[in-house]
Amino acid sequence: MTDQSSRRAFLSAGAAGALIVKPQTVRGAQANSALTVGLIGAGRRGVAISGIFARNEFARIAAICDIYDDQLEAAGQKFTGARKFKDINALLASDVDAVYIATPPHLHPEHFELAVKARKHIFMEKPAAVDVAGCRRVLAAAQRADKTKRISFDYQQRYGKEYLKAFEIVKSGEVGAIRMVRASWLGGGLPVRKGHPESEEKMRNWLFYREFSGDIIVEQNCHNLDVVNWFKGTHPARVYGYGGRQVRKDIGNILDNLAVTFQFADGVVFSYAANQISAGNYRDVGEVFFCEKGVVATSRRGIAVWREGKKQPEEIETKYDLTQDAVNAFVEGARTGKIENAAPWAVESTLTAIMAREAIYKKQEMTWEAINKA
Repeated sequence: MTDQSSRRAFLSAGAAGALIVKPQTVRGAQANSALTVGLIGAGRRGVAISGIFARNEFARIAAICDIYDDQLEAAGQKFTGARKFKDINALLASDVDAVYIATPPHLHPEHFELAVKARKHIFMEKPAAVDVAGCRRVLAAAQRADKTKRISFDYQQRYGKEYLKAFEIVKSGEVGAIRMVRASWLGGGLPVRKGHPESEEKMRNWLFYREFSGDIIVEQNCHNLDVVNWFKGTHPARVYGYGGRQVRKDIGNILDNLAVTFQFADGVVFSYAANQISAGNYRDVGEVFFCEKGVVATSRRGIAVWREGKKQPEEIETKYDLTQDAVNAFVEGARTGKIENAAPWAVESTLTAIMAREAIYKKQEMTWEAINKA
């Protein structure tokens, strides 16, 4: 698949943006009704983000599904009245309007397919999958999806108010074209689950196993890569890089640090670094776009814009978790008929991360064309 044809395939696999569906055709779209949501995967992330759903006056966590009794019971205590299921098919057969899929990433393609078949509105955690085959499954399922159902992914920056403002500044051309990009996710380690049977180790601590999570660049760093793809309007053409395990040698098989360099088809270079070993609460997470007439820096903490001829940047602080914006946009869209199918660009960003991961693993340059032939 060539670079241009693969790009067209992504964009034709569903609506690239939002479209409006008559509200009366959307289940639960009446202005005075709450969207009923089923949580699939009651782990730390699933329960935390379900709390955001529960705080939205137009949404209600009505069902919970998990394979572990302890997680199911803990979530049930937080979301009182929610029905409990241990079988995803049973939850999907219920009358919930929407599902929030927060299972380990290697299960995303299967669970996404089931949710599409059940004709639910879908809000799914990133990444879309952990390998190329899984990405293809998600795209194929998205093509079959009910066009009155909203499909969103938890790439929160796409919905964050400050990120949207920064995107419009770049898109408008007021700071000129992007000529170089730098981004990073440098931070501390991840919490390890303990106290479970050895037979449950990999599923309980899926974050630390590449076959379950896709490794850190796919599971976590895909956020930064998605922002860069979004602002550039396309994916990189090639990448090379290095990574290793310098500190985390007690669990799993994922990297704990990496550095890669991407290049877009137009020659723009994008340097990226990530780790999970930073001590003392050091954190550097965000993106910087070096443009012809200015610089735009974006992060979950806010944005800053340096303009040519100005001594000081314009800065806007983000004082809340912008995941709220993603959840609220999903709830409003599902209820009122503002439908999107985010699968094409979610898969594109996931494949960008997989391309970089394979370059590190194989110790050779990886191209977009090659990863799409894998």
